[in-house]
Amino acid sequence: MTSPTRGGSPDRRPGVQPVGRAISRPGALVLVLHGGRVHSDAPARAVRLAYLRMVPIARMLASAGHAAGVGVGLVRYRTMGWNGARADALRDTLQVLDRTREGYPEVPVVLVGHSMGGRAALLAAGHPSVVAVCGLAPWVGPVDPVAQLAGRAVLLAHGDRDRITSPAGSLEFATRARAVSDRVCRFEVHGDGHPMLRRRRAWCDLTRTFVLGELGVEPMAPQITNAFGTPAPYGLRAELTE
Repeated sequence: MTSPTRGGSPDRRPGVQPVGRAISRPGALVLVLHGGRVHSDAPARAVRLAYLRMVPIARMLASAGHAAGVGVGLVRYRTMGWNGARADALRDTLQVLDRTREGYPEVPVVLVGHSMGGRAALLAAGHPSVVAVCGLAPWVGPVDPVAQLAGRAVLLAHGDRDRITSPAGSLEFATRARAVSDRVCRFEVHGDGHPMLRRRRAWCDLTRTFVLGELGVEPMAPQITNAFGTPAPYGLRAELTE
């Protein structure tokens, strides 16, 4: 999270930008959630770095999943902030999920979120459309609930050089999540920090294989399968390989 900013209006609806070639009847959907700030009423715009950081991941997922009918949308929140008890990013995510379920009632959804978007994804996982969640460098804390993850597959990944969100926090969250789901894993990305720049390909490959593996589009990567089956703490501190 970055420093607070005030201003803008929290009353706009969250938007979803379709990514890649259009799919008239998707068999599955992926919603990509960008990061933000602890406190900010500034409008979330597509030119902000937190949003732009997720564009390559969204495009990669759209390209990899198009032939199998996987649609990808990049969510843009109303504001850049979580804003305490308002939990604006979570509220926006749930609103988008409700709208998605109205249009595609039987279509499974995977959530992929970075930083604040990872928190929104994990806390929105109880929505009936969601089948899996991928949290990249997620911003989570000891009071965040895990009951909503029951029955969902969860993958977390965190760089060991992250100075913005806490790797220890995501480990603690993953440990608690193992109590409600037997399909929780966490990877440590050695040598990388919060922006996911030094090992971008590894982050993208991990995300793709998890998302498309959970949707049955391609085989799940052995390192993910092994991490799911390895007891804590080792299955929650798996080293991400290229």
